[in-house]
Amino acid sequence: MNFIIDLFASSDHPDSLGAKFRAKRLRKFEKLFFRNFNPEKRIRILDVGGTACFWKRSQIPNIPGVRITLLNLHLEQSRHPHISSMIGDATEMKNFEDNEFDLVFSNSVIEHLYTFENQNKMAREIQRVGRKYFIQTPNKYFPIEAHYALPFAQYLPKRLLLFLLTNTKLSRFKRWDRQVAQQYLDEIRLLNESEMRMLFTESIILKEKTIGLTKSITAHNLR
Repeated sequence: MNFIIDLFASSDHPDSLGAKFRAKRLRKFEKLFFRNFNPEKRIRILDVGGTACFWKRSQIPNIPGVRITLLNLHLEQSRHPHISSMIGDATEMKNFEDNEFDLVFSNSVIEHLYTFENQNKMAREIQRVGRKYFIQTPNKYFPIEAHYALPFAQYLPKRLLLFLLTNTKLSRFKRWDRQVAQQYLDEIRLLNESEMRMLFTESIILKEKTIGLTKSITAHNLR
């Protein structure tokens, strides 16, 4: 039973399905990264909504010339000498100049911005401050909703979904805290492929497949 619980835990759990997909995605990103950047030169990366924990599985932070800045609404902790953290808003990166970063990276963040207007603002800012970008988000039309690990949860009325999250253990074998569940329901707006193409018009769309279906969508310009 513990094996099943671990498998359907959030992506932060190392034995979860989400963590396995994230590790696979990271390997794909690293291949694209090393095709586009010379590791002997200085490389500035902005990770929007990222954590130092995410980069533990990657060799990129250990490259001498790499410097990674984590941007979040709160200050993330980092002990890695090449990873720093700052507070900021993904929809208004006023502290950064145009093309200040060689690369902007973001994993499963853009769907947490409440409205398409805010998602558009984030996309514009990413393309303003970064020369290159790699932006991933769960696919709206994948049958298992990524945040709750429930089939077709994205189509349920929010009031019903709130009841299921807080009164049953159908989602990840736990009852959600009501405040946390409501926050997720308020902020999550899933994106589909056409919307990602609209937000990142010059991008290549990378589709992460499982059982023949698109689980997540990545817009990038790492050619």
